[in-house]
Amino acid sequence: MSKPEVVVHRDGDLLAAAAAARLVTRIVDAQAARGFASIVLTGGRTGTAVLEHLNRSAARDAVDWSRVDLFWGDERFLPSGHADRNETQARAALLDHVPLDPSRVHVMEPSDGKFGDDPEAAAEAYASVLASLADGGVPSFDVCMLGVGEEGHVASVFPDSPAVHEKERTVVAVRDCPKPPPTRVSLTLESVRSAQEVWLMTTGEAKAEAVASALNGASEVDLPAAGATGRSRTLWLLDTTAAAAVPASF
Repeated sequence: MSKPEVVVHRDGDLLAAAAAARLVTRIVDAQAARGFASIVLTGGRTGTAVLEHLNRSAARDAVDWSRVDLFWGDERFLPSGHADRNETQARAALLDHVPLDPSRVHVMEPSDGKFGDDPEAAAEAYASVLASLADGGVPSFDVCMLGVGEEGHVASVFPDSPAVHEKERTVVAVRDCPKPPPTRVSLTLESVRSAQEVWLMTTGEAKAEAVASALNGASEVDLPAAGATGRSRTLWLLDTTAAAAVPASF
């Protein structure tokens, strides 16, 4: 488990622009080292803004997009193309504008997909996709990007929920989610921790308490963000308001 690092930016827009630059560098370095890169995307305002900045960047075309594997940390279990799906937002922000290999874009099934309205089956199918790419386990993602909720959730793993207690499965269905929509599919913390680097990106004063608690060693059961760590690097990317209560040791 890597020790958390904290980087503070003036505001959310600058954070997203800087994260986009970091992501290009990380992808290019991974491709130079072994020929491909694997990235876990996140939704929400900041996650989408990172992709928008990357799409506008001249450095975007430094990436060989045909050799990038894309995954999602979680997905809202809604019909395909729904405006609230993370996939839909990611496609509009970046994915539809770069020459990806469609077979390397690993989407979580929608509620009108081949499993119908069965999020457990969708979760099992995504776990099988991960296992097929990692000899039965989970890929060692180069970067797993995550947002952080006001109560400290990451992906769709919420405090003291069945998902945060899950130790065996790599992907789970989440029902009765505290935030709408109530049904989702999510990686577990065990899967998140397979990533070489985990980037926790969040902004706003409302997140300051959760950020400080996570960095102060809160239990992952009480605050799942505390358990989202990368194998080689755990990077907290914050704006000044989200960082307002960060311990002085950081």
